[in-house]
Amino acid sequence: MKSIAYIFSAATLLLGASGADARVSLPQVLSDGMVVQRGEPVRLWGTADPGESVTAKSDARKAKAVTVTADSAGRWMLELPALKAGGPYSITINDITLKDVLSGDVFLCSGQSNMELPVRRVTDMFADEIAAYSNPQIREYKVPQTTAFHGPLSDTPASAWRECAQPDVMAFSALGYFFAKALNEATGVPVGIVNASWGGTPVEAWMNEESLAPWPADIAKKKVYEDDGYRERIKRLEGENYARWNGVLFASDPGRQGGMQWCDPALDDSDWPEVDLLESAWGQNPANGSNLNGSHWLRRHVSVSAGQAAGAATLRLGCFEGADSAFVNGTFVGTVGYQYPPRIYTVPAGVLHEGDNVVTVRCISGGGRPQFVLDKPYKLIYADGSETSLEGLWKHRTGAQMPAGPGMMFFQYTPVVLHDAMIAPLQGVNFAGAVWYQGESNVGNRREYAAKLKTMMAEWRTLLGDDMLPFYVVELADFLHKSDTGGRNAWAEMRRMQAKATEETPRATLIRNSDLGEWNDIHPLDKKTLGKRVADAVLTTLPAKK
Repeated sequence: MKSIAYIFSAATLLLGASGADARVSLPQVLSDGMVVQRGEPVRLWGTADPGESVTAKSDARKAKAVTVTADSAGRWMLELPALKAGGPYSITINDITLKDVLSGDVFLCSGQSNMELPVRRVTDMFADEIAAYSNPQIREYKVPQTTAFHGPLSDTPASAWRECAQPDVMAFSALGYFFAKALNEATGVPVGIVNASWGGTPVEAWMNEESLAPWPADIAKKKVYEDDGYRERIKRLEGENYARWNGVLFASDPGRQGGMQWCDPALDDSDWPEVDLLESAWGQNPANGSNLNGSHWLRRHVSVSAGQAAGAATLRLGCFEGADSAFVNGTFVGTVGYQYPPRIYTVPAGVLHEGDNVVTVRCISGGGRPQFVLDKPYKLIYADGSETSLEGLWKHRTGAQMPAGPGMMFFQYTPVVLHDAMIAPLQGVNFAGAVWYQGESNVGNRREYAAKLKTMMAEWRTLLGDDMLPFYVVELADFLHKSDTGGRNAWAEMRRMQAKATEETPRATLIRNSDLGEWNDIHPLDKKTLGKRVADAVLTTLPAKK
């Protein structure tokens, strides 16, 4: 059990507390629908006027009220007796009543994009199961994505606990969803997921400044960007750079100029060269093999029957290493701005017609090689269930040729800033364990990863006041084509660093995941098997609680 004295005395807990309002104030994570850890005292904290009495009581049988006095800074904390697994309960703190509270197992789920990846992104594999399942005993608190450059925050931005039901479940962490589902089925008790994740972020962003002392360059990087005005100027200039680049792109793209635009189905494209959609040659300069940044237009004529034209259709365009906009018979049907999300575009009823139809894709590359990803679905799926493959030959014409696009600064990648913004505010929460899925962004400096991960786990345990907090570290999934031996070797070495960190950390478990990877997707879809593996690992370590 955590020490309330330790938590209450920690300077990071309630920075910025204000006693201007006499009403008791609670952090966002203490709210209606929350899940509290079974077998542990129910910890409550917040702010009030200095010296104000704060009284809390649950509606559990034989529950007793607990009263404390806010300190000179207006901070207070108290603990109610543990609640029996189940619920719902209500908890009253002065004039606030928290409703629909459950007692179960609460897990901190953190990391980068494979933890953040929402349920809606895995519907290709699990659509029917997701649509048919709801469970009010499974809930998620999504920590809003934010940064902190000036010390730990006392609270997260506004958020709320959400039940595992449509439509909210589509935004749940897919791994968290399947893990919680498997665990709940095994234990019969509620499961709460606190989802603190952000795609692309390195482990250093999730560590506090003190723990990074062995890596002074990381601390220096954070200090470079501590000035708010400096960061704002960078973002303003970045916005101007992109506006100028895009302005030239749009102004010089012949496919968007006056007259008939290149997405118009009536356009005569008979003199356009034919290219194989899934070959990369069309995105390269034939003279020297360099990448052709800017815009590319691809058109495909599709013969559609009257039955196929009836009703809405779905256009699947795999993934593109850049941005794309898609049109069917000149009607815009969707756009995606970067490589990884699958292109799944709805073609509204009435857009298709019997006979010749034209699918047009405008691809934009600001750097790297413009190409579609192999072994993804490329097809037009009709309402009657039939489909037309879109692989093979397309008409192609280069639009505007551009230099590489301007760079972009992602301040969430800065060391320390996610720890202080998204982990520190959870300091008072009792957790049954932490699930960590991260590492893709540290492959480049993988040799120091084991030491950093071990340090992070130790620091989180200190912050959360639980030196025995279990960690479940998800192994990186297999990735990259078999011909990319250098890249694959780097990922294999990174997995060894993850294994080393767990082997050298008590109560840390490595969750096997390499076999669930997809060579052409850094975000493999099978989060169900992985979630079951995490649940199985938890069940071997979860102590018996009532």
